[in-house]
This record gives sequence, structure tokens and C-alpha cells, in this order.
Amino acid sequence: MGVLLDPALAPAADPRYRADPLADDVVNRILADCDGEERYDAIAIVNRELAAWTGNGVLDGWRASPATPLRIAAALEDYLRAASALPAWADPARIGAAEAVFVEMSMLSCTLLFCASLPECYVPVDLASVLHTAGQLEQHTDYRVRSTAAMIFPVMLRGGLTAPSGGGVAQVLKVRLIHATIRHLILRGNPATVMAGGEPGATLAERAPEGPGLHRALYARGWDVAQHGLPINQEELAYTLLTFHYVFLRSLRRLGLGLTPAEEGAYLHGWNVVGHLLGIEPALLVDDMAAAEQLFARLQARGRQAANAGALPYGAADPRPALAAALMGAMQDEIPLRPLKPFPTLLTRYLCGRTNARELGLDGQVSLFSRTLFVLCMGAVRGIDWLVRRVVPGFSISRLVSRVLGYRLTVKLLMDQTRPLKLPEALLNGIAETVQAWHHDPKAPAWMNRIELRLRPDTSIASRKQP
Repeated sequence: MGVLLDPALAPAADPRYRADPLADDVVNRILADCDGEERYDAIAIVNRELAAWTGNGVLDGWRASPATPLRIAAALEDYLRAASALPAWADPARIGAAEAVFVEMSMLSCTLLFCASLPECYVPVDLASVLHTAGQLEQHTDYRVRSTAAMIFPVMLRGGLTAPSGGGVAQVLKVRLIHATIRHLILRGNPATVMAGGEPGATLAERAPEGPGLHRALYARGWDVAQHGLPINQEELAYTLLTFHYVFLRSLRRLGLGLTPAEEGAYLHGWNVVGHLLGIEPALLVDDMAAAEQLFARLQARGRQAANAGALPYGAADPRPALAAALMGAMQDEIPLRPLKPFPTLLTRYLCGRTNARELGLDGQVSLFSRTLFVLCMGAVRGIDWLVRRVVPGFSISRLVSRVLGYRLTVKLLMDQTRPLKLPEALLNGIAETVQAWHHDPKAPAWMNRIELRLRPDTSIASRKQP
């Protein structure tokens, strides 16, 4: 695993021109003969059937509902038989160790999702442009945050990938099929047809949408395959996976909370299993931090080349600053004190680095008072943590602050049902139960847990805002 990419590759060998043949063929079986509204009706039927994939145990022997057209039922049933098995190299013990890391880090994991993984995900300009098609930025932020959490929580909770009672495999397979549907709509057909003969086909011109809604907008957008590769291609899938495991582990290191090499390896392994289920090619999966760092830097550099050349899909302006601003704004809204509101932006700068912050438009002016306060806080936290751990090994102000921030962001951005995009009630209940189970940091002294209890908001299911 961990092959670096040659920027001079021919299209047939370039991961930007490869997608996911298994999932793409399934979607093509469903949509190939559909015209106009029939296409979107078929997608609605598929989404209805996907809603029944509530857990891993449901997938074994699953059958579509009787009202489902035979071609759609057969395609989905064949997909599950072909895609639901874990790879032969999956190690249940290492997957369990990865789950233990996620559970132990608890709400810190959510803070790093908001302030590191998602911002880094916006850096490749082609991928950011695809994400930008979702519509207004506020709705996009809700969609991106909630849909990401909808996969991360089921995958990384106990048994998410290995137990019938878990939901990780089911959720990942839904996401994989959604990716294939987006590709089919943007390309107006099977990616294999577009790449017939190993070369990209003609440019798909933009056209007037057939009506309102994301699916119709994607179908009408147009796409230059030769210039931008396939939508949600192998390179973009691999990069996104790196933001979930490598960026997470790198951020822990930067906060002075780095894991042991064995724990880091287990976390990478667990997410590589997810990558397999998502249809990512084995050569684009990395199993150690050094290889992950090299691959991540290489993929980001290629994304920057597109941005610097001004070669943006849809002929749009660079969407990354607006996407990042929407994410930062959503977090700032949950911080009550004005001097502290820039802290999510400052933390993102710290975790993602100056270059990425500049490309995301996060290098704007922040008040001297807030910047000084952030620097002093970071320096004091790191210094005090280092000193006190010599006597109290579990002591960490950094963990305390990150956990409290993670609680606030999770309750508002994931569990608030008044927001535009609502997650399924079963998933929300699972997130709420998990958050409640994270009320106690086993590594922290009792007095620090009492402080955390006073600072974090109510996370009970009954307290969630309803529309």
C-alpha cells in the first residue's frame, strides 16, 4: 500500500480518471434507460430502499420491498452481495483498537473534524467545486457536517465494522452508492462510457436544469473530463479518506496528544477497511504515517496546481474561501464570548498550516487581542500539560478544552433538528447516546471532570430542539 502518484501519468493510469466500476455499474443498471422525470423517480426509489439499510445485520440476505421495480431490486441486491464483505486483510483486533482510540478521544474527535478534517477536505479545488454544487453555503455546511458525521459515528463506534449490531458497513455502502449516483448525473451516464478506449470523452456542456433540486442541478452542470478528471474519482476519494485518519492523527500530534505508533497504525488500518468498502483502490491506501504524509502532500500539491491555473469546474470562482467561511461561521455562532469567537479559525490555522489557511481564505485579519489570547492559551496549555503530566499522567487542559468545544459543536451542528438538513431519528438517537456516554474522561482527574460537566451543554435526547 501507499504508492505515490506520477503527475505525468497517461489518463488510463491516472487515478483522477478512474472511479468505482462496481458501484458505477450498479447505478448505470438503474438509470441507463431512464429519461427526464423517470430518472429522478428511480433515484427516489433507491433512496427509499437505502433507508432500510439500518445496520450491518440487515445487509445479509437483504431483499428490496415488493413495490420496487425488478431492475432496481436486482441491482441493489447484487451490489450488497458484491460489496458488503470486509477485505481478507482486515484485522478485527486492529479495528477494535481503532474504535478504542475514537471512543477514548470522544468529543475531541468532533473538534478535530470541524477544525481540521473538513477544512483540509476543501483544499483540492476540483473537489471543493463539486461540493459547492450542493447549493447555498449555509445548507452546504449543514449537509457536509451532518453527512460526514453520519458516516464517522457508525463506522468508529464499537462493532461498527465487525458486528451485525453495528451500522458502519451499511452506512459506508450507502455513501458509496451516493457517490456513484453523483458521478452518473454529472457525466450523464456511466464513467466507463466516458472513458471508453482509455481516453476522456468530449466535454459535457452546461444546460438549463430540468427543475429544482440537487439531482437536476448536477445533471445540468456540465463537466470537462479531460481537464478535471472524473467527478469523485479515485484520487479525490483517497484524499478524503486521508483527512479522516491522517489529518486526525497529525492534529493530535500538533496538540501534544499524539498516540503510540501501534495506536496510529491501528487507526489507519480501521479507516483503510472503510476505504475498501468505499471502493478505493488498494494502491491508494496507506498503512503508516510517513507514507500518509507523503501521499497527502502530493495530492494537495496537485489540487493547488488546478487552483493556480484558474482551471475550475463549472467556470466558477474559487469556492474554497466561501466554503471555509461558512464552516467557521457555523462554529463561531456557538461561542458566546466575542473575544473567543475567532478561536475556531485560529485553531484551524494552527492545525492545517499557513498555506492551507491562506488558500481557504482563513488568513484574514483577526484582532490582536484574540490572536494574543489564543497564542497565550495554546502556549500555557502545552506548557502546563507537559509539566503537570510528570506528576499526574492523565492531566490535560488541551483535552478538557477540546472536549467542551466538541460537545457544543456536536449538540448544535449535529443534534439540533431545527437546522435545514435533518438526520434520521435513529442516527440522532445513536449520536445522542454516544455523546452522553462520553460524559466522563477516564484519563482526567475527578476535579477536571467536574469542571467539564459544568461547562458542557445538555446532551440528553429530551433536550434536543425539534422543528
